[in-house]
Amino acid sequence: MPSENPIGSLVTTIENKIATVTFGHPSSNSFPRKLLDRLTTEINNLSANPTVSVIVIQSEGSGAFCAGASFDELLAVSDEAAGAHFFSGFAHLINAMRSCSKLIVGRIHGKAVGGGVGIASACDYTLATNNASIKLSELAIGIGPFVIEPAVSKKIGKTAMAEMTLAAHEWKTADWAAAKGLYANTFETVEELDAAIADFSAKLSSYNPEALLEMKKVLWEGTQHWDTLLLERAAISGKLVLSDFTRKALSQFKK
Repeated sequence: MPSENPIGSLVTTIENKIATVTFGHPSSNSFPRKLLDRLTTEINNLSANPTVSVIVIQSEGSGAFCAGASFDELLAVSDEAAGAHFFSGFAHLINAMRSCSKLIVGRIHGKAVGGGVGIASACDYTLATNNASIKLSELAIGIGPFVIEPAVSKKIGKTAMAEMTLAAHEWKTADWAAAKGLYANTFETVEELDAAIADFSAKLSSYNPEALLEMKKVLWEGTQHWDTLLLERAAISGKLVLSDFTRKALSQFKK
């Protein structure tokens, strides 16, 4: 059952060199900043854990995979510093995922919005169900997917990223996401997805850890500047969230 904890939940299990990290939040598995920080710390800890070869990231329940950043916290942003801090949460998480010494497999069982798409894109290999539609809705409220853009563009290309971003009210199907390279494969049921995740992770964990590490470096070659780039992008979003346009758009959600 999904957690009813208002600050969300994070549980990690390690078995046969595979660490499965499960996050959850009652609001469609969205991320308050504290939960983002906990997940970032957990990824960093697992990166340094010699008993782990592969990380699987998944979320609780049977609904959305991830609705992105906490809407309640977005509404509470009152100045540029707070805005930059709010959006830097996903910057730190994506940087932790890309610099992690372990390959990360994403299990996307349902819809992903905004930061949820960013997490899926920051995984090294991602499997999903046919229900795992995706959307980048940020422009509709006057901001943009600036922090996650490098990860999404790296995975699906600038053209597909632009298509998603500019059609801010439009859901893209799991088949579309697979065709663009976000998902390696899609499955009809969660049971089929879980079987595929288990099989793939087991095979991956049986490979030479040194080879896996070197492959990870190759996959993320040329992204070292993201340490500063993503924080610069967070500052852009932090400024835009205070604009009259965005405040008016956000006020509609209060009604």
